[in-house]
Amino acid sequence: MNALILRVAGRFLLPMALLFSLYLLWRGHNEPGGGFVGGLVAAAGFTVYALPRGRAALLAALRWPPAAVAGTGLLLALLAGGTGLLAQAPFLTHQWVLTEGGLALGTALIFDVGVYLAVLGAVTAFVSYYLDEETA
Repeated sequence: MNALILRVAGRFLLPMALLFSLYLLWRGHNEPGGGFVGGLVAAAGFTVYALPRGRAALLAALRWPPAAVAGTGLLLALLAGGTGLLAQAPFLTHQWVLTEGGLALGTALIFDVGVYLAVLGAVTAFVSYYLDEETA
């Protein structure tokens, strides 16, 4: 597919979709949103970018193979869930650290980043099989 409108729109939509997906990821562990929705929005941005350009452009834009992105996400999610086991609590019991400035950092964000990467990798891997080989 070599649609000029999709080619130009994809170039502008990808950065906006990535920024919006990171916003959804960051806000997700306190309000609606999170890793799953953020990963879907990011994958949609990559898909719109790659539709007129082909599989090679998608893989070049991702910079990692989709399976590696998904695998890294699964590993992060498992590590975040396993911290509860180290603290002799049930799996996926999140651990929190309060900084001196009052900022609460926890494993919930690490879990959400893992889900984000797993969804992004899985969706882009699925989409890449349906893209043309050629780049234009």
